[in-house]
Amino acid sequence: MKLVFATNNPVKLREINDILLGANLSAKSLSDFGLELVPDESGSTFEENAAIKAVETAELLKKHGYCDLTVFSDDSGLEVEALDNMPGVDSALFMGAATPYSLRNAEIIKLLAEAGSHNRTARFVCVIACAFPDGKVITTRAETFGEIAREPKGLNNFGYDPIFYVPEAGKTMAELSMAEKSKLSHRGKALRQLLSLLQSESS
Repeated sequence: MKLVFATNNPVKLREINDILLGANLSAKSLSDFGLELVPDESGSTFEENAAIKAVETAELLKKHGYCDLTVFSDDSGLEVEALDNMPGVDSALFMGAATPYSLRNAEIIKLLAEAGSHNRTARFVCVIACAFPDGKVITTRAETFGEIAREPKGLNNFGYDPIFYVPEAGKTMAELSMAEKSKLSHRGKALRQLLSLLQSESS
């Protein structure tokens, strides 16, 4: 199965391929085909946005003669319970798309402090959509539950990871090794669900 992951983020692609490696699979990105796309993420749910990215990427590849590729994409975000599940589906746009995540993370910690809430419960949500060459689209969804830390910790400064504390690991997501993160993360869980479905499809 020839896989393409619809992302412009090399860190995310590397994370995905680390997980796929265990299934003897790997995914290319649009840049490997000399193509670029900024999908219109206009959906109101993680499912809608993930499907938009997968389908638009598949259509672009088909226009350039690549008709036998299976394209998958994720849409993920952070939901903070005491902030009415904000930033949620708008996680990538919170405070503006160009705002560094260090400032976004500081703002979430600040908002929780201003709310005076002792509830720091949060969850990471990931939905992966997969578009097959025949036009069929399937999705998987997974969540990782944790808490918002009182200060950022960890060297793997990807997104909201430095402020997302995972109680079962005793660390923030940014303090986890890649192997630990693949096991515990919302993206790793959703991708393993997808791999199970892909195995069923191929059989």
